[in-house]
Amino acid sequence: MTHKTFPNLIELDAIAWKIVEELQQNARVSFAELGRKIGLSTPAVAERVHRLEEAGVVTGYHASLDSAKLGVPIRVLVRLTIPGGEAQINRTVSALKELSEISRCHRITGDESFIIEADVVSIRHLEVLIDRLSALGATSTSTVLSSPVERRNYQAKQIESFAKYL
Repeated sequence: MTHKTFPNLIELDAIAWKIVEELQQNARVSFAELGRKIGLSTPAVAERVHRLEEAGVVTGYHASLDSAKLGVPIRVLVRLTIPGGEAQINRTVSALKELSEISRCHRITGDESFIIEADVVSIRHLEVLIDRLSALGATSTSTVLSSPVERRNYQAKQIESFAKYL
């Protein structure tokens, strides 16, 4: 199941891809319904899904939420630049994990160290968050106006088309 050139890459057959594509559309689908859609028995689907989970291809099942409807209408992206080496990075990561406003954080290349996605209820709330982040390093903040591509599902043909870049 692993790839020869890229040891972390898991090679999926056509059936595995069908399962992955269906689960991305509806992670709540029953094994029986999934089996009907792709032409496998319920036990066979359950075994295949279990193998995808064990291989780390399927890493979880999540509900997608509208943060504005939960009362948190402002989404921001904060670029954080920190000085120092590994010890400072570790301290920063620990501090970022404690901030409940942060929904995602990416360690990146370039001039900045991190890109942080956060949700706040008001401009005052944003100011407090920026003040807290500024204690860690230099910040630059952008407010998200809209998200034309919220989440993209992976499909076999899409991933196969990327092979030309290897």
